[in-house]
Amino acid sequence: MTPLAGIVAASRRVSETSSRLAKIRELAACLRSVTPDEVPIAIAYLSGETCQGKLGVSHAALESARAGDAATGPALALREVDRTFDEVGQIKGKGASARRADALRALFARATPEEQDFLVRLIVGELRQGALRGLMLEAIAAAAEIPVAQVRRAAMSAGGLGEVARTALSEGAAGLAAFGLQLMQPLLPMLSQSAESTDEALEQLGTAAFEWKLDGARVQVHKAGDEVRVYTRNLNDVTERVPEIVEVVRASSSRSLILDGEAIALRPDRSPLSFQLTMRRFGRKLEVEAMRAELPLSVFFFDCLLRDDEPLIDRPAAERFAALESCVAPETVIPRIVTSEQGAAAAFFDDALAHGHEGVVAKALAAPYEAGRRGAGWVKIKRANTLDLVVLAAEWGHGRRSGWLSNLHLGARDPSSGGFVMLGKTFKGLTDEMLRWQTEAFQKTETSRDGWTVYLRPEIVVEIAFNEIQESSQYPGGLALRFARVKGYRPDKRPDEADTIEAVRKLYNAQIHAGGPG
Repeated sequence: MTPLAGIVAASRRVSETSSRLAKIRELAACLRSVTPDEVPIAIAYLSGETCQGKLGVSHAALESARAGDAATGPALALREVDRTFDEVGQIKGKGASARRADALRALFARATPEEQDFLVRLIVGELRQGALRGLMLEAIAAAAEIPVAQVRRAAMSAGGLGEVARTALSEGAAGLAAFGLQLMQPLLPMLSQSAESTDEALEQLGTAAFEWKLDGARVQVHKAGDEVRVYTRNLNDVTERVPEIVEVVRASSSRSLILDGEAIALRPDRSPLSFQLTMRRFGRKLEVEAMRAELPLSVFFFDCLLRDDEPLIDRPAAERFAALESCVAPETVIPRIVTSEQGAAAAFFDDALAHGHEGVVAKALAAPYEAGRRGAGWVKIKRANTLDLVVLAAEWGHGRRSGWLSNLHLGARDPSSGGFVMLGKTFKGLTDEMLRWQTEAFQKTETSRDGWTVYLRPEIVVEIAFNEIQESSQYPGGLALRFARVKGYRPDKRPDEADTIEAVRKLYNAQIHAGGPG
């Protein structure tokens, strides 16, 4: 069995270098050193995750569990740690916290101080070593000596990297051929880059399709005969919660489909309700019909990835659009124009805003569907300056907000380090309902606290509106958001989908060139 110490040492070396190539070399060497069956565990740990997800153990409980003597030399095996995490995750009921702590205490007693530190940070989600998904894909490819494009293709439909890595290392490229687009197996959604204007989008893409950008919930819908399943952008199955989407797709004459789209709650005049109201439908498992009557959902599709058993993801976008229009009702296709004219694109953008939507997405007509990637073929243009950031900490409020966690510490993702770069704080835009929710939710992701501040695992994504970006010596990235305010939380987004510090710098540079604050 593979020693845990090897994973810990590799993790340390990865975190100590800023070189992308050096990180890939270290990760690849580590993956080659473990047995095939242990590869998924190694992938998870090197990515800063456990195979079991959240174990429900607080930081204080972990510190208590490691309070005893540590081992003087490496003795723990990787699979032993995974088995203990399995046991901890299955402990439920009365006295569960104490029993989890006992199991972890026995584990930590066999770990060296360095291994203990690694395990604590792994369990609480604080293992920031820079091994994000894109980097890990390249490391798997390097370890297996397979082109990264083949690994990426397999990973897009596997839902996770562990099994893809195991297959790549044990069976090579031939084994990866088994991974492909499959009905009822959701694939990661394609994401978009940003542009300042429709003119900039046209400069990048040339003639392009422009679609309304809705502030709804991303959905991927699979159809096989009469069976229809609906998945969120996080690949969760929400079929039972959205019967109206199921009905729309079941009515298609195509025998099999995979569609990408957006679900949104609309007012009677067809203007959009808030994202938070739309998401109420996805959080409700009971009384679905009552919720449907109170808050009906509309669905708008913008891509077709499979039709009648024929995969389309590698086909040009123009072909996929035509396939989409042939298999669903016209009123369920996203409003779209194809143009190379600046005036037409700008007018379409204004029309989207007039209907209450966020803006538009421009799409290259020849581009394939790049699942799980922020592809160059999709460019979003929004009506306001907004960023999806991660909440790093929150400060206790004063006065009327006393007793509530209020002032948010906001961070942009830094792909090079695997961490987050703080861009400022805000308490503006928070409603009483948000304050109540975040005070409870934040303490569940707490890693530590001082007199005024509760520090969090970087898990919660929030959409922040702001006026400008300005230089600031106060924050490590050298930039800060001016007049930042909370637009809403984004439970549909993972922290690795938050905006990057590079994107923030790009917006700042565009602002400077436009004559904004410097």
